[in-house]
Amino acid sequence: MNPNEGDVRRLRVELGPQSYDILIGPDLLKRAGAEIAARLPGVRCAILTDENVAARHLSTLTDALTEADLSFETKVLPAGEKTKSAEYLLGAVDFVLGTRMERGDVVIALGGGVIGDLSGFVAGIVRRGMKFVQVPTSLLAQVDSSVGGKTGINSTHGKNLIGVFHQPSLVLSDTNVLNTLSEREFRAGYAEVVKYGLIDRPDFFEWLEENWQAVFAGGPERGEAIAVSCQCKADVVARDEHEDGDRALLNLGHTFGHALEGATGYDSRRLVHGEGVAIGMALAHRFSVRLNRCSADDAERVEAHLVATGLPTRLSDVPGDMPPAEALLDYIAQDKKVHRGALTFILTEGIGRSFIARDVPSSEVLAFLRECT
Repeated sequence: MNPNEGDVRRLRVELGPQSYDILIGPDLLKRAGAEIAARLPGVRCAILTDENVAARHLSTLTDALTEADLSFETKVLPAGEKTKSAEYLLGAVDFVLGTRMERGDVVIALGGGVIGDLSGFVAGIVRRGMKFVQVPTSLLAQVDSSVGGKTGINSTHGKNLIGVFHQPSLVLSDTNVLNTLSEREFRAGYAEVVKYGLIDRPDFFEWLEENWQAVFAGGPERGEAIAVSCQCKADVVARDEHEDGDRALLNLGHTFGHALEGATGYDSRRLVHGEGVAIGMALAHRFSVRLNRCSADDAERVEAHLVATGLPTRLSDVPGDMPPAEALLDYIAQDKKVHRGALTFILTEGIGRSFIARDVPSSEVLAFLRECT
């Protein structure tokens, strides 16, 4: 992770012919055209973004594409989790087809996780697979959803249940754009940063305990946290591209978190993804304590750090009424990691010691949820 080209860090996701670079650093949005043209010369670009991001960053991107002599078309979508739906997917597909772009042309995702997931799905299915570039504008997207090629939309049955694996050709993470995020959005993204320490890097979690305020303040620690997170994910994806094995560890906190998002109807006023992950990670550690796999001290330490950064950790932290435990269990039963009807969770034996727990008894989960609600 040695810096090069000034303050820009370059990481490589090694996937054979599908390998690609992740660039992390300031002002990369202004260099987007040059970076894309260097790898995909002469492509036409279909930009997908949302209303909030377009107002802040679209002109910088289009100026960069124009400077690199790349032509483009743009579609601006509504902001929010509800855009990850079949309705907006089909609208985006029609837009790209209407531009008459070819398989070798590129779909550019300019936005957070919602836009990145939707755009990647569009790129994966239009003409059976177009080129794809991620330009993530949220912390959550920069450290998680932009890396690894998982794309998709939500269903009434649950989150991210419809999609494909489609790797990007390039990820451009401009750290300066994070300065435009609200405090809530940044905190939500930070939950995914914490996740990497809790999976298998206890030293990183300890570093975050000591340096989280500097990460929030935007010093060099922010770039370090993003780079470490991306390297963690890149290493896992290189070993297990299609989530057949230990890539599932990246879902620590997500089984509970996705259930909470579904239960709140993906209403971002009540809960955003990173907040659901934070609660989910706290629940996963407490559930591990219940199963005698993790010490109560470690679970309390995790919760204390999340609370210190302003993140929610309990079901009662979600505004409004929550459904009963039985309904939450129904959402969990729709999780992508369920195999032949058996519940699968990412649990832990302590900080940085997560593992895949298969065949978790639903009775244990239900009893735990009843205690939490």
